[in-house]
Amino acid sequence: MTSFSIHGVGVSSGIAIGQAHLVSNALLEVVHYQLPKHLIDDEIKRFSNAIAAVKQDLEQIKLSLRSNAPAELGAFIGTHLMMLADRSLSEIPKDIIRNEQCNAEWAIKLQMDDIVEQFELIEDEYLRERKQDVIQVVERVLKVLLGHASQLSNKQQNSVINTERKLILVAHDISPADAIQFKQHQFAAFITDVGGVTSHTAILARSLNIPSIVALQRARDLINDGELIIVDGSLGVVIVSPSKEILAEYKLRQEQWELEQQKLQRIKSTKAVTMDGIHIELFANIEVPEDVTAAKSSGATGIGLYRTEFLFMNRRDMPDEEEQFVAYKSVAEAMKGAVVIIRTLDLGADKQMNPDTVSNCANPALGLRAIRLCLSEPKIFHTQLRALLRASHFGNIKILIPMLSTLGELRQTKLLLERAKQSLRKQGIAFNETIALGGMIEVPAAAINADAFAKELDFLSIGTNDLIQYTLAIDRTDDAVAHLYNPLHPSVLKLLSMTIKAAEKLGKSVSVCGEMAGDAKFTKLLIGMGLRQLSMHPSHVLNVKQRILHSQLSLLNSNARKILALTDLDKIEPMVTKFNQH
Repeated sequence: MTSFSIHGVGVSSGIAIGQAHLVSNALLEVVHYQLPKHLIDDEIKRFSNAIAAVKQDLEQIKLSLRSNAPAELGAFIGTHLMMLADRSLSEIPKDIIRNEQCNAEWAIKLQMDDIVEQFELIEDEYLRERKQDVIQVVERVLKVLLGHASQLSNKQQNSVINTERKLILVAHDISPADAIQFKQHQFAAFITDVGGVTSHTAILARSLNIPSIVALQRARDLINDGELIIVDGSLGVVIVSPSKEILAEYKLRQEQWELEQQKLQRIKSTKAVTMDGIHIELFANIEVPEDVTAAKSSGATGIGLYRTEFLFMNRRDMPDEEEQFVAYKSVAEAMKGAVVIIRTLDLGADKQMNPDTVSNCANPALGLRAIRLCLSEPKIFHTQLRALLRASHFGNIKILIPMLSTLGELRQTKLLLERAKQSLRKQGIAFNETIALGGMIEVPAAAINADAFAKELDFLSIGTNDLIQYTLAIDRTDDAVAHLYNPLHPSVLKLLSMTIKAAEKLGKSVSVCGEMAGDAKFTKLLIGMGLRQLSMHPSHVLNVKQRILHSQLSLLNSNARKILALTDLDKIEPMVTKFNQH
C-alpha cells in the first residue's frame, strides 16, 4: 500500500501510532423506498421506538458519567436530549412518513437536511457548531433504525481490551455522547473529517488529553479499517500506511514526546523564573468550575480567564443570580486566595438563551456581542455583576470586561457596576469594595487607544484570538483563509507592543489570555516584549514554564526589539525560530 499524508487541524498534541477503527457513518447508508399505505402506521411506530431508544441511551450515558468526567460532557448530552425532544425532530418526520409514504430513515434525513439548510443560511461560527449537534442526534436515531445498536459492538469491545491503546478512531464526526462511551476505553487518538478549533469535538479532545485532529475533509473515505496510521496532533498530520523508515522515525518521536511529558512533571512545583531571576505568572483559562482541578494540577498559580458564558450555553433558561454566585464562589474558594479573573458574559446575537429568538446577523463577530450585548441587556448584566460581587467576598476575584472598543462602553460598565454595588450595600450583603476591574484588548481600536483604557482600568488582558482575527480581517474558522491567520504578522505584533507599553507606562498589569499565550514558540518573544503574565489552557502550562526556565531576559529584550523593527512576515518567522533555538 502506498503511503500518503492528510493535513487537518491539530486540536490536541501528541503522537499516536495504531490501527484505524472506522466509526459507522449512518447518514451514508440511508436509502429511500416507498411503503404501501397499510404499513405507514407500523413505520411511524418504528420511528417513535427509535426516538425512545436514543433518548433512553442518552439518559443512561448521562447517569453513568463519572464524578470526575469533564463537566462539558454532561452539558453536551443535555443539548442532544433537548434537540431530540424538539418537535422538529420527534414529530415532523412522522408527517413526512405519512405524506410521502416513505421509510423512517429517509423522513428524518429529509428533515435534518431542512434544519441544516436553515443553519447554513445564518453562516456564523456558533450556529455552525449547533448544526453539527443536529446531525449527531440524527445519526444516533439512524443507527437504531438501521440496526447499529452502538458505535462498538460487544464483540468488538471484547476484542480490543488488550489492544485499544493502539486503536485510532476515524470518523466523519464524533458526538459528545459517543466520546463519553469511547472514554471508557483508552484509545490512542481520534481523527474526524469535520470540526474546528472551537467545535465540541475539539473541546472534548483537549479534555480527554489524547492526540486529535479535526477538519481532515475526506479521511474516513481514504483510510481503510485496520490500516496502520500515525497521528501527529502537534502538526495536524495523519500518515497512512507509513513506510518502515517513517514508522521508525515516528516511534522514536513518540518515545521522545512521552519522555518529555514525564520530565515536565518534575517542574510542576517549580516557579516560572527566567535564568536571570525574572518571575513570570502562569495562569490557567477555564470554562466551568470543575476545570479548577486541572488548573491546579498543572501548576498554574491562578485563573487568568474564566469564561462565564459556558454557564449560559446549552440551555433555554437563564441562570439566576444564585446559580451564578455559587459557580463563581466555588472557583474562588477552590483557588484559596490565588487570583481568579472572571470575564463577564461573552455571548452575541448568535448565542441567545432561546434559539427561537436568534437574530440573523450577517457578520456576528462584528455584531451585538460581549460587552455590547451586556450594555443592551442591563437586567442580565446587573444579575451577573451582583453574583460576581457577592462571590468576591470569598476569594481573590477580579472582573474582566470583553471586547471593549470605546471609553464610553467602559464608563457605562463602571456605572452599572456601581449600581450593582449600591444594591448589595442596601441589602447589607458583603463584597469586596475595591474589586479590580480589567478590560480585554481584542479590538484594534482598543489596542491603538490602550493608554486611555489603562488610565481607567486596574489591569489589561490581551485576547489574541480576536485581536488577530479583527486585525487581519480573517475568520479563523474559515478553512479557505485559515492559513492566513498568523500571530506573527507585524501589525499584530505592533498592536501587542503598544498595549504592553501603555500598561507599563501607567504601572498596570497586562497579560495575554488567547491561544498565543499557550504556544511555547511565542513564549520568549512575548516575555521579551515585556509580558510578565500569561494565561492558557492548563495542558500548556508546563511546556511554557520550561521555555521560561531556559530564558535570559537581557537576550530576549534585544531579540524582541529586532523582531518588532521588521515589517516583513517572511523575515519575522525565521527570526522567531532562531530566537527559540538559544
